[in-house]
Amino acid sequence: MPPKGRKATTTKKNGIPDTSKAPKQNDIKRNKTKREGKLKPKKTHKSYARFINMVLKQVHPDLGITRKAMNIMDSFVNDLFERIAIEAGRLSKYIKRSTLSSRDMQASVRLVVPGELAKHAVSEGTKAVARYTKQIQE
Repeated sequence: MPPKGRKATTTKKNGIPDTSKAPKQNDIKRNKTKREGKLKPKKTHKSYARFINMVLKQVHPDLGITRKAMNIMDSFVNDLFERIAIEAGRLSKYIKRSTLSSRDMQASVRLVVPGELAKHAVSEGTKAVARYTKQIQE
């Protein structure tokens, strides 16, 4: 029996259907992933790997980082971002405002990040905001 949608072609020798033009197993699998003739778009994975690598090269230009270590650092940054965002959301609810300011973010960083690390994070954040406002004014 010929495959669905294709006609069986016969060879001139013996009248046996030629199956060389039948769809191969790979073609069938490929057709399942197609939607109206287009392949599904690849899922993009957001990662901080690029930025972690940039900071690493600023601190230690000759060092590299393994893939496992990069995954751990990426998880760490995502976790810290989530904690700070949740704390900032709570602060904005307490103040009954719907807009986050740099002061709200600074307060949430002070609450989430421990001790001396919080001071460094706040100073780096202040520097970044100053650089951004200077860039806008120019």
